[in-house]
Amino acid sequence: MLTALLHLVQKQPWGLGPIEAIGFVRAGDPWWLTLLRTPLSLFVPVLDLPVWGALAQILVVFGIAEITLGPLRTLAVAHLATPTGTTYARIGVAVGPDGLLGLPVSDAQIVDTGPSAAVVGLAVHVCHRYRAWLTTGLVVPAMVAEVLVKNNLAGKEHLVAIAAVLVVCAVPEAGGRRPGHGSRGGTRSGVPPIRS
Repeated sequence: MLTALLHLVQKQPWGLGPIEAIGFVRAGDPWWLTLLRTPLSLFVPVLDLPVWGALAQILVVFGIAEITLGPLRTLAVAHLATPTGTTYARIGVAVGPDGLLGLPVSDAQIVDTGPSAAVVGLAVHVCHRYRAWLTTGLVVPAMVAEVLVKNNLAGKEHLVAIAAVLVVCAVPEAGGRRPGHGSRGGTRSGVPPIRS
């Protein structure tokens, strides 16, 4: 709903300026401004892509994540993946095109909005948590292929978002816990015991 509303506003003759002021993020922006705009930037559709793509991503992936992870964890993972990608863009621009994982200086002015990094991060997190290895095996190579075919900032940010989420997924396992298998009801599967 918010994405559709923002899309309608930014398509108005007067609307692009206000949406840019509250929701556009660029690697060249001051850090405090990026942090301020990031929560809304997830819902600002990319100008040169059809809005239905962003709406489908949000409805399907955010919906599945909210059902399986709960609303708070969904927002936490989404707001981990997106700023991590933007942070990479800042570092990459500072390193420059000749350095390892560096980016051209022109990437500092690319508008970096939309739900895609959050969607990719959520998809990987849900797949990892529920051991959907086949789906993970489709999502991650697809993002690698995206970078190989269309070597742009968005694709690289998607890979960084995946890496950040995988690190978060690995933390409970490093402590000996499998995600989603806490002490709920005292059963091994996490399913509450049946009481008659």
